[in-house]
Order: sequence, then structure tokens, then C-alpha cells
Amino acid sequence: MRQLLVFSDRDDAEEVAELVEEGLPRAGTPAVVRETLAGEDDAEDAQWVVVVEVAAGGLTADELARLDTLADEYGGWREAD
Repeated sequence: MRQLLVFSDRDDAEEVAELVEEGLPRAGTPAVVRETLAGEDDAEDAQWVVVVEVAAGGLTADELARLDTLADEYGGWREAD
């Protein structure tokens, strides 16, 4: 299952992606993508998403908790996709 870490700031998303890559090597290199909110015309309303994918077996409860902590520390949140 894919995990999405959502942030309003690109720098935060990129830093978290680096931390995830270092702390969760089996996830590989997370992608950082820009996602515009539905119905929003203002580019300032776009969110930055760190896409974390782990193929075999998914993530453990401890790994998910670590992602939650990272997202919270940088003012974001985690969503399962």
C-alpha cells in the first residue's frame, strides 16, 4: 500500500523524503510531487506530496508511526492510498 505524506511547503516535503529514504531503505527513493487541490485556481493552494511505496509486505506499525511523526514534525499529515 502506498503512503502519502502531505505538506504545504516544498522544502519540507523534500527534506522529509530524504529522511524517509535514509530511515526506511526498503522504500527506495520516495517521489515528491505537487498536487493542486480540486477546484483551486491559486498555485499557492497546491500541496506537496511525498509518495512512499514499499512493495513486499507493506509497512509495519512502527514504520507507519515513524511516518506519522515525521509528517507531524513538518506540519503535514499521512494518508494511505
